[in-house]
Amino acid sequence: MPAVSATPAALDAPPAGEAMRRLALASLVALIVLGVAWEAWLAPTGRGTLVVKVLPLALALPGVWLRRLYTFRWLSLVVWLYFVEGVVRAWGDRGTSAALAGLEIALSVLLFAACAAHIRQRLRAAA
Repeated sequence: MPAVSATPAALDAPPAGEAMRRLALASLVALIVLGVAWEAWLAPTGRGTLVVKVLPLALALPGVWLRRLYTFRWLSLVVWLYFVEGVVRAWGDRGTSAALAGLEIALSVLLFAACAAHIRQRLRAAA
């Protein structure tokens, strides 16, 4: 029997599911960086205290990194809050803030699609 260097959690994800996990991880990190940069430097609202809005996303990082299916499931629901914020701010804001809102919308949709595809691939592989 050949030696396997991957963790047991990684074994139940097919290659397409692993690619979607990487895409989810990349879009999650990008959404966190965008949220922090937006509220801290690029177009802050108030005193920059809205930077805490990325905490739920930061809490998802370890679970996505460790391939926890439960994390992908709840993250695919939570990400819609960021989508809605992006739509509201794209509609109501002008200039830099509206452009950042458009980027937030795109990253939110990408994160949702990657999470959904990863979940689907993992469940299909388990069946």
